[in-house]
Amino acid sequence: MSADNEVFRPVTVAVMGTHSTGKTTFVNELAELLRQDRIEVAIVADLGSHALEAGLPILANHTWASTTWIITRGISLELEAWARADVVLIDRGVPDALGYYEAALESRRRVADPRHLKHLEDMVIGHSRNYDYVLRTVLDPTVPLGRNKPRDTDLEFRSLAGHRIEQVMQRLSIGHDTLPSGGHDEALVNAMAFVKGRLADPTSELGWG
Repeated sequence: MSADNEVFRPVTVAVMGTHSTGKTTFVNELAELLRQDRIEVAIVADLGSHALEAGLPILANHTWASTTWIITRGISLELEAWARADVVLIDRGVPDALGYYEAALESRRRVADPRHLKHLEDMVIGHSRNYDYVLRTVLDPTVPLGRNKPRDTDLEFRSLAGHRIEQVMQRLSIGHDTLPSGGHDEALVNAMAFVKGRLADPTSELGWG
């Protein structure tokens, strides 16, 4: 068996974007549609609340350590999900954490240690190649913050995080489609078509890079 075929990797869809922009809603809608077609789905959820429980700072207080924890924990959970599903849906792929870290530093008028930044970028680039279909939400500033999770009430930081996530994905050449906040119908159709096409032809080229 060649190295490329050592592990079965399911079709993987990752959604990025700042908070309260519809990521979780979209992931749940897509999961329901896939399950209606008897496709086995696993969801890797947002890790922000777990980071808080572990005593780690998040949002505007992100540090290199908390960002590394979120990225490596996310990767671990995604790898676990590979073993139990045909499709894995990720509510905040690893580029998201790097975007939040850079937004946190900018909001605190700090500059990243170049060694730390390079380490984080290498992890994000390496693992993002496992994402088959990537979406980034587009912030509508008129949409209020959600109430179902601990939230940063700073609307300027929410906007800054969205901008930084977009910058990270452009800088690291992570190809993606945008997910508008005004409705998910078209994005759901496109995602369903992609997933079904990939499931029908598992020998096609995987990943964005």
